[in-house]
Amino acid sequence: MARILAIDDEEAILLLIKNALQKEGHTVTCCPKITEQIREQAASYDLILLDVMMPGTDGYTFCREIRQQVDCPILFLTAKSLEEDVDFGFSIGADDYIKKPFSIVELRARVNAHLRREQREKHSCLSVSGVRFFLSSREILVSDEKLPFTKSEYEISLFLAKNHGQVFSREQIYEAVFGYDGESDDSVITEHIKNIRRKFASAGHSPIETVWGIGYRWK
Repeated sequence: MARILAIDDEEAILLLIKNALQKEGHTVTCCPKITEQIREQAASYDLILLDVMMPGTDGYTFCREIRQQVDCPILFLTAKSLEEDVDFGFSIGADDYIKKPFSIVELRARVNAHLRREQREKHSCLSVSGVRFFLSSREILVSDEKLPFTKSEYEISLFLAKNHGQVFSREQIYEAVFGYDGESDDSVITEHIKNIRRKFASAGHSPIETVWGIGYRWK
């Protein structure tokens, strides 16, 4: 099932969320505030539930910070109900609002609806960090510009994007893309990554980073 991040400074709210969504089979990580670790790991979740009013970094600020790197649905949890507040949240990248107080039934329904929609969309298109993968046509677009990837470059990019935030060695990438019976060796991954980066750079994008001594990851 889904990996869900819930951030709220009210312990009772976090407990309600955890109990309600774990019973649906989801894995729920609860945090009372926004930390550097949360910023670094945000892209690894399938859905984020985010309180608006919190001490330190508020939900609006955090959403704006991570929206370009995080493709998953972000649902605000808020007691704010003014139309301008709702409009502002959507303008900075929120996908939905759940107004406090909310019921377990509403929480589950909203979360599962967004997860189902994400799953349907990813059968035809996957968007990660500003890059769109069209799965049926095997095309990659950045800011509506189609990039000329080879089949191997496309598969490597798609593999890393689907597992964004995780680090993979050259050997792991090679086996995932070409299989154990590939006719070359993992040294070709270095050359493919070099070409992939050059093509993304031509569109002003740099989604793949090197983790020295380990391998590569999609940011």
